[in-house]
Amino acid sequence: MPLDPARARRLILAAVAAGLVARLAFGLLYWTDKPLTHDEREYLALADSVAAGRGFTYDAAHETGTAQQFGRAPAYPLFLAAIGAGSGPASSPTRVKVAQAVVGAIGVWLIGTLALRYAGPAAGATAAAIAAFYPPLVWICAYVLSESLYSTLALAAALLLNRALDRAGADGRAAAGLLLTAGAGLAVGVAALTRPGMVFFLPLAGLWLARQRRTWLAAGLILMSLAAIAPWTVRNVRVFHRFVLIASEGGVTFWTGNHPLARGEGDLAANPDIKRAELLFRQARPGLSAEALEPEYYRDAFRHIAARPVWWLGLLARKALYTVLPIGPSYTLHSTTYLVASVASYLLLLPFAVRGWWLRRHDGRPEALLVMALSAVAAGLVFFPQERFRIPVIDPALILCAAACADRWTR
Repeated sequence: MPLDPARARRLILAAVAAGLVARLAFGLLYWTDKPLTHDEREYLALADSVAAGRGFTYDAAHETGTAQQFGRAPAYPLFLAAIGAGSGPASSPTRVKVAQAVVGAIGVWLIGTLALRYAGPAAGATAAAIAAFYPPLVWICAYVLSESLYSTLALAAALLLNRALDRAGADGRAAAGLLLTAGAGLAVGVAALTRPGMVFFLPLAGLWLARQRRTWLAAGLILMSLAAIAPWTVRNVRVFHRFVLIASEGGVTFWTGNHPLARGEGDLAANPDIKRAELLFRQARPGLSAEALEPEYYRDAFRHIAARPVWWLGLLARKALYTVLPIGPSYTLHSTTYLVASVASYLLLLPFAVRGWWLRRHDGRPEALLVMALSAVAAGLVFFPQERFRIPVIDPALILCAAACADRWTR
């Protein structure tokens, strides 16, 4: 029997409550007294500095080992500072886990609402139920990492853009549609200030909207997004005396993903050979700051690509494979329990997602989240794929498509 929209919305809210409980239970009862990673310590150090009025700077006493201190995107440290997180704890602070559990629960509602619009009431209820307990979406909220906040911001941007398409009228100039587009652009800009990879969405979204003859919406989305990013870019130019759109870590990330020693997946921690090469790279350029090294990384990576184009095409093929299959070298860094839960949940979801997408491919209803997932794939091919980069947008898009099967089955 088909599910009516009112009941579907009640089921989505029930899934939100269950998702909140699941995230709190994991963070407060299981993920306790775990050592922080380098990125987690960096975020907490920046949050502590912001809260103390020192701005986005690292304390001289902050220990980084052999890693560099890059200028990072500002939104997540601001979020941590706003909830009172600091650099003192040796593990993830309780208030971070609680705040991000709430953020993640909002993400469950967004996924359910997106699926309801995409494929109907049964799909909405099913998607929310999956998102509530999907392991990667649950445990990412316990880490002091930007993915949980970024995911919810990205999902909010997709929902606002979808609603803008519904209300923009045939010519795309209706006031309600343009206003919602401005809201979507603001959400995209803030998401990019949380994780810079979101900027890949802008050109793809612009082309997607232009193809539907919604050029006004495309212009509004891009302009509002850039307006949100611009003040931080101006600040970077003043601080670093060179153009840095959002963060200065793009160079080393591009270098890592396109180095002759790259395996096609994983960061420096997953590839000791590249880590040693990166240390030698810095030693050959003494005295340069992390920001000054960024263009050096890009130049060196492009030299490798130009010298060995056939090898690089093979590397792109491996990146594409690792984007789809969770078998990259970085997965071996985790415990067996983590590996089994992560890989099993993803592989269980994947065939249903492919089937659901196939069922809806001729529907004609535009879905911003699928375009956003495509932009995340593009970012992984340019830099490198990794589970952390996949979880915020690609996995919700897979849940959206998988839930479309439920709508077909109920009908």
